[in-house]
This record gives sequence, structure tokens and C-alpha cells, in this order.
Amino acid sequence: MDDTTGIRKSNTRYQSDVIVDMIKLYDFPYIPLNPGASYRGLHDSLVNYGENDPPMLLCNHEKIAVQIAHGYAKAIGKPLAAAVHNVVGLLHAPLAVYYAYIDRCPVFLIGATGPMDEALRRPFIDWIHTAFAQGSAVRDFTKWDYQPGSVHGIPDSFARAYSIMMTEPQGPVYMVYDAGIQEAELTEEIPIPPKSAVRVPPRLAADQKLIEEAADMICAADYPVLLTEYAARAPIGFEPTVALAEAAGSPVFDINKRLGFPNKHPLSVSGHGDAFKGADLVVALDVVDWTRGSHKPNWETRRVEPVVTPDCKWIDIGFADIEISKWATDYNKHHNWDMRILADTTNAIPALTEAVKVRAVKDPALSRRIEERKQAVAAKHDAQWAKWQQQVKDEWDLMPMRESRMAAEVWEAIRNEDWVLSAGTLKDWTNKVWDFDKPHRHPGRELGTATQIGMSMGVALAYKGTGKIVVDLQPDGDLMFDLGALWMAKKYDIPFLVIMYNNRAYYNDWAHQITMAKKRGTDVARAYIGMDLEGPEPDFAHIAKGLDWYAEGPIFDPKDIQPAVKRAIEQVKKGQPALVDVITWRRGEAS
Repeated sequence: MDDTTGIRKSNTRYQSDVIVDMIKLYDFPYIPLNPGASYRGLHDSLVNYGENDPPMLLCNHEKIAVQIAHGYAKAIGKPLAAAVHNVVGLLHAPLAVYYAYIDRCPVFLIGATGPMDEALRRPFIDWIHTAFAQGSAVRDFTKWDYQPGSVHGIPDSFARAYSIMMTEPQGPVYMVYDAGIQEAELTEEIPIPPKSAVRVPPRLAADQKLIEEAADMICAADYPVLLTEYAARAPIGFEPTVALAEAAGSPVFDINKRLGFPNKHPLSVSGHGDAFKGADLVVALDVVDWTRGSHKPNWETRRVEPVVTPDCKWIDIGFADIEISKWATDYNKHHNWDMRILADTTNAIPALTEAVKVRAVKDPALSRRIEERKQAVAAKHDAQWAKWQQQVKDEWDLMPMRESRMAAEVWEAIRNEDWVLSAGTLKDWTNKVWDFDKPHRHPGRELGTATQIGMSMGVALAYKGTGKIVVDLQPDGDLMFDLGALWMAKKYDIPFLVIMYNNRAYYNDWAHQITMAKKRGTDVARAYIGMDLEGPEPDFAHIAKGLDWYAEGPIFDPKDIQPAVKRAIEQVKKGQPALVDVITWRRGEAS
């Protein structure tokens, strides 16, 4: 209930009001949170002094609050503030904070502690909920954390945290506010930054001399491949990468941490087994996972072998070792680059494109070679696309249904809508069947288990009211972690379409156990133990209906998918969330 009539205002200002002033100044659209007594002062200031503007979104888990902020920022590039209760609330959040960090997503995480003044602590509860250096719980995977020592430190540290969060490479920050400070009366005017103050420094520009050298290397190469990971990030980077590829006649392999290149463009070789075959130059555009595509892993031995030739040259354009993790090895294996350009690709890619164009105009032979390469890559692209479509046909009538059929059926239902795929890609089958023609189509591929529903809700919240249909191809095991999150979507009228990718198992791990069984000669048929979601099988449509969603399923016959999805889309257009439960096969399962 949101009763805005007869609001009673306090005649006294409190120090937590200053935090609200800063939240408003920095224009956060929402504050997803799980309530906690440690920030009851701030909560009251948000509701009454701030008049619930920006509105709070009540989450039933702190992890979901952070994931909503993660998905929102990943979709449109704008951060949210998320709030968690001290100690125990914070300790619910680290998985989500970690994934926001490695996914380079800005989240302004607000927490609380104390009171630090022992005289103000209630017996027992305030003692177990007070920690020294509380930020240490997430310090290894945030860009910065800080706890102001008084109200005077709130504006300065808030502004600094925002700047750190939004400066590339972006990531989460954590601000801790002492409960005693929050609840104390404000006895003096605390100046806050003017609206005109510069909030984030300009993007890191490339050294033009190095850009020219990189352009020379691209133009001299016979088969230069562009590898992109974070170069595209909302709302920038998609079109410039297309322009560079077309200028150089270079194939592009998109790792899909963000949608960096249109999958049906004739220069797209994403997912191609021979994408790097013959490559004598790889240009990595803001890439961390530089082995993706260019190296082939052996899942049994864990050995990784390169696909490119030994004399292939490598150029790295991005943030190099800036903000490298000191805790997790998310930075990948070190590479002996032939050239490194420390720059934001937002500036570097257009500069490199222009340098390549200048050389092509001056050199007719180079221009012809670029056009010939475009034709050769387009032929490779078309041949691979045809293979994928043939595989869809070959697997069309198999039962239980394959991901290829499911992807094709869902595509036929949504293709004429202005759709957005929130996260999961059906084992990459959406990339082999759907047409990702615009940058907003996909914020980027899924992350680890227990992340997708929260992030998808954040994406849907970002596009609420735009007419876009947000589609979440939702794994069943992932949703089982966070079923309560469905309640939020209905409470706050967040319209999106959840289509269950339901193989009734934690199948990613099941596949690993099959690998182990084959390697060790043990019984493959026992690989399901500790993996299946059966006995009982969750009835996701029934659960969703219990939370007032529109829902259908379970669907076993693929012919029923299109009509069900179309009916669900109509409900989403009316402003409500909808779920369709689709049952698919498990690899290794007999037809």
C-alpha cells in the first residue's frame, strides 16, 4: 500500500536526510532493498523526507536486490542504488556483488552498521549486527567501500563512490552508514555538491601513434579477426564495431558478455568452429576472456589448445590490467601480446576505423583485398548459418524436444515484436536462430547459477513502459534458488515473459559427471545422482499462478509452444508478468 494522503512531515531534520539528498542529486531511478533495522533512520528519511522518490522496491532477498540493479545497469547503462541490512543482510548479497563486479556493472550498494557508539546499542542484537570494517566482506570484489565517520563525510564520500563506480571499467561500490549517525538530529547545514559538478572523468583516449601502428598491422594482415567482449556496453559500442569490421573486412567473434555485433551480419563468425582458422592477426576489443573461440578446451583433460597459428599476432585494446582482481582469477591467463593500447574502446574503435579507412582509400590494392575478404567471410558465414538451420530441421521431430526446436518455436512467436532477450541463450541456440539486429536485443549472456531471474527482472524494469517485450529463457535449476523473486514482479507490475528452459535437473553439472564417468569408466547412468529435479518435479506454472502471474504449462509437445507464448505476450502487453513452462531433453537422454 502506498498512502500518499495526509503525509506528516517531521519538524526536525536528521542526518540520514543528507544521504537522501545525495541519492536524489545523483538521480537513481529506484532503490531495490530488503528492510533492516540498521538503516531504519535512512528508511524513514527515504519514505517521509524524500517522499519515496526514488521509489523503494521491496525485495525478498538481498541478492535479488543487487541483481535487479545489475540487470538494470546492464540493459541501459544507468545505475541503481540498492540497500542491504548490516552484517546479516550484507552476507546474503556477496554472490550478486561478485557477479556485478566481474560483469563490470555499476551498483551503488548502501549498507549500515552499529551504532558504533556502544552506549547506543540495544542488548545483544545491535552487538551481533555491528562489525568493524564491514566492507571487508565484499572488499575483494567491489571497486571501493567506505564508512563515513560523521555526517560531514557523507557528501564527499558519496560523490567519490559514484565517480569510482561509473568510471570505466565500471563496477559496484559499497557505502556503510553508522546507524547512530543516521538517527542523530541534523544540527547544521551540510553542503552537498552542486548539480554542475563533474561526476565522472572523461573516457580514456587512445595514443594516436599506437592507433596508427595497429591500423598498419590490420591492413598488412591476410585474415585479421576482431574479438569483442566488453567493447559494446549500453548504450554504446555496437555500431562502431560494425563500422570497424566493415572498414577492415574483418570477421568478428563476439564473446557475448554484451551484444557486440549483429549475429546475422555477413562478417559475423561467432560460434563458428573455424572462426579463427587461418587468422594471422587477432584484435581484442576490451577483452578479458581472450581464449574464447581462439582456443579449444578438452573437457576431460582440462587442457586448452590454440586454434590460431603459432605466428598469429595479437593486439589488445582496452583497460589491460586496470582494476585487476586481487581475490579471484577472473582476469584470465596472461597473454604475450604483440601490441597493447590502454584506452576505452569507445574512443579507440572509431579512431582505428578512421585510420583503416584512410589507408584503404590511398591503396587500391588494399581496398580490393578488403572487399575480397568480405566476400570470403560472408560465404563462410552463410555456410555456417545454413548448417545451423539444417540442424534445426534434423532435430525438429525428436522427443523430448531439443533446444534447437524450442529456440525456433519461440522465435516464430516473438520475431514481429520489439523483443529483448534478458540473459540465457538456450545453449547458444538463440544466436543460431534469432536475428540480433539491434544493440538492445540482448544485454549479454547469462552468468552463474542463481543469477538469472534477478538480473532479468532488472532488465524488464529498465524497459518498463517502452513497449519492448523482455524475454527470459529461464533455467529451472536457477529459478529454484529464487522462486520468491516472482512475487516482486507482480507487486511492482514489472511485465516480462519467462519461458522455462526446464530439463528438470542441474544439467550443467550433470554433463560434467557424464564427462567424469566416461573418463574413469564408471557408470554414466548414475551421473544423475545429486543432479535431478524430480520426485517431485516443480510445477512452475502452478507456483507462478499462486503469485498472481499469468502462466501455462508444463508443455511437452513443441507444437504447443507458439500459441502459448503468443497468449503470454498479450498478457505482458497488458502490463503483467507471464510464465510458460517448457520441458526439454537432457543431453545423453534417449529419444
